[in-house]
Amino acid sequence: MEANEKRSVFGELLLEHRRAAGWTQGRLAEASGISVRALRELEHGRARAAQRRSAEVLADALGLAGGDREFFLTVAKQGRRRNPALAAQVAATCALPAPTADLSGREGELEQLSAKVAEGDGVVAIVGQAGVGKTALAVTAADLWRAEFPDGGYAVDLRGMDERPLSAGTALDRLLRALDVAPGQVPASEAERSSLLRMLLEGRKVLLLLDNAADEAQIRPLLVTGPGSLTLITCRRTLAGLEGARWLALEALSDDGATGLLAKIIGADRVDAEPAAARELAELCGYLPLALRIAGNRLATRPQWSLAQLADRLRDESTRLRALAAGDLRLRPAFDLSYRAVSPGARRLFRLLATVPGADFGLELAAVVSGAPPADVRDQLDELVDASLLQTTAEPERHQFHDLIRLFAEERFEAEEDPAARDTVLLHLLGKAAEAARLFYPKATETGRFGSREESARWLDVEGGNWVAAHRVAARKGMHREVRDLAVALHWYSDGRSAQRPWWEIFSLGAAAANALGDAGAEAKLLNFVGWAASVCLGDDEGAVAAHRRALDIADGIGDRVEQTWASIYLGQVLRLTGKTDEAFEFAKRGYELAGELPFWDGQTTARNVYGRALLNAGRHSEALAVHRAVLSDAERLAGETYPGFHRLLNALTLRAIGDVLGDLAEWREAAGHYRTGRWLAWEGGFDALEATCAFREGRAWREAGAFEEARECLTLAVELCAGPSFGALREQATAELALLPAERRLSFGPTEREGR
Repeated sequence: MEANEKRSVFGELLLEHRRAAGWTQGRLAEASGISVRALRELEHGRARAAQRRSAEVLADALGLAGGDREFFLTVAKQGRRRNPALAAQVAATCALPAPTADLSGREGELEQLSAKVAEGDGVVAIVGQAGVGKTALAVTAADLWRAEFPDGGYAVDLRGMDERPLSAGTALDRLLRALDVAPGQVPASEAERSSLLRMLLEGRKVLLLLDNAADEAQIRPLLVTGPGSLTLITCRRTLAGLEGARWLALEALSDDGATGLLAKIIGADRVDAEPAAARELAELCGYLPLALRIAGNRLATRPQWSLAQLADRLRDESTRLRALAAGDLRLRPAFDLSYRAVSPGARRLFRLLATVPGADFGLELAAVVSGAPPADVRDQLDELVDASLLQTTAEPERHQFHDLIRLFAEERFEAEEDPAARDTVLLHLLGKAAEAARLFYPKATETGRFGSREESARWLDVEGGNWVAAHRVAARKGMHREVRDLAVALHWYSDGRSAQRPWWEIFSLGAAAANALGDAGAEAKLLNFVGWAASVCLGDDEGAVAAHRRALDIADGIGDRVEQTWASIYLGQVLRLTGKTDEAFEFAKRGYELAGELPFWDGQTTARNVYGRALLNAGRHSEALAVHRAVLSDAERLAGETYPGFHRLLNALTLRAIGDVLGDLAEWREAAGHYRTGRWLAWEGGFDALEATCAFREGRAWREAGAFEEARECLTLAVELCAGPSFGALREQATAELALLPAERRLSFGPTEREGR
């Protein structure tokens, strides 16, 4: 066969059957009465197919029967057909759609798609949730690559989200007819149709778009593989069971891509005139192309509307999905199709997950809201992910909703579930968070549902977004007892973690709940926590003073000696920061004297360290050092009365305080050593804010001592640790200190973990 020759489909089939029979061309010619030359022409493709009578004779000679015979004769007839006009008319029923004129923000995805096509076996699936733009991307890619597939491009809408998706057999019938197979010659069985399709397309460079697929079973008979061919699939399901495919999981648009799409629909001038409103619209639409297209079309048909007007209409979560409609473009029906396609158990879980108050969740909370066995819940979560109704997160075994799909889940919950079900997850989160937090009390023992204090810390970290949100929701619902109890429980856990949670809000909600319950003792306690958070977390020292004075008034009124002591300790600390040093000293001294009634680990250590700071400010360095060193000594002596993590925290705070005294005496190297030990203890305990503070003060001490490399190392670390917004002041201080070093590298980074409790 010459290099530029290509066998016809019939020629390939004839050669296959002759070789299967073990015959030479001469023997087949003798058995059929057809010349060797004619057989050679057929097998080499120089003749497209045999005439009807010749094909029948060849089938008889080869002993073909049943489906093999029917298929052989069908391929022969297909090769004989010569009706270009009719073939073009039928082929148009499976023509590739026209590309979207205003596709925006998908340049990166087009590059990824091209790479996957280049590295794969000719099958690429674009998967993602409803409205994310899978079809638009696939059609655009097909149009861009049209020249690479000279033998044609075909598309079939598989209607995967319909109540009755298109069957594979029907889709094959459409494709075969588009390839000019006469209706009467289309094989009866799905398997034969699939074989004929592959036979007809073998050796040809064809692009096939299978749009809106239902599942793997629907797709497999339609796959076109082989050198030069490509099958593009779009589906809301992940199609994880599809063999030999490459996947592109399509996500929502970026901020620029979303506003770019709006600009293409309504004009760049309108977007440029209201950039903030355009960004808000993109966010309210969840950066979802379908939602943005709907919003854009509404604006395009209402030129008198401003972008801000539409954004105002979309802010109300209860009506947002209803508002995202323009003509026949509607968001809710698109979500509903995906919802109806999953099992009843998965639908129920989907609805109930709307009650999870935070942004993401794992198997534990999913099982809590559903009440089903974890194994069943895990399967249902997988089903919802496969259906693109849930998204996985970077954290293993964690899931989340797209913002707009969460609103849809809320709607389904309201329509189909008992509203009382919302309290199930709230009570679970509030109760478990309080139990976990109580393990950080100074004398707490490791009991209950947590195997260890480390396990409880991990749970509080992982579920932080949920228990904080549950606390807010419970406060709005008037669940005062639960709100108060959790806020009280979090006292010792919050120490050393000032930047990790919105402590001022948490303790303020707790104080309000205690007030509503008429619990003056808890209100005084929580107001002291509010004051700590105002000073340490927000830098609001005046607000802190007001909270502590209110706590002291309440404690005095009910004779609560413990909260009188704590209010005095805190006022001794925060009044100094407001410049009222004399009053601060009196309160620090009073707290120090009253703290003798408190257990060593439960307040006495803090009172003594605060008093030591007051002595330092009064210039009484030796007395201050004696107070702090006595705390360290007693902490070692009484170490067995608390857990190692709390002992570590107390030592780090005390070492930092000693470093401050030594620094004030210009004993910089000794001060740096105390800061360094404190820094390591803070690192071991996971107390990020305290570690950052110690690193900064150590770096400053080394700079004063002339040890510039050590200073640069510590100050650079402090800048790196001060990444969050609550660390702005300390980051600025660390950056300024770096600037004082000789031949330093200038950094533009660096609140200080104010005095600890």
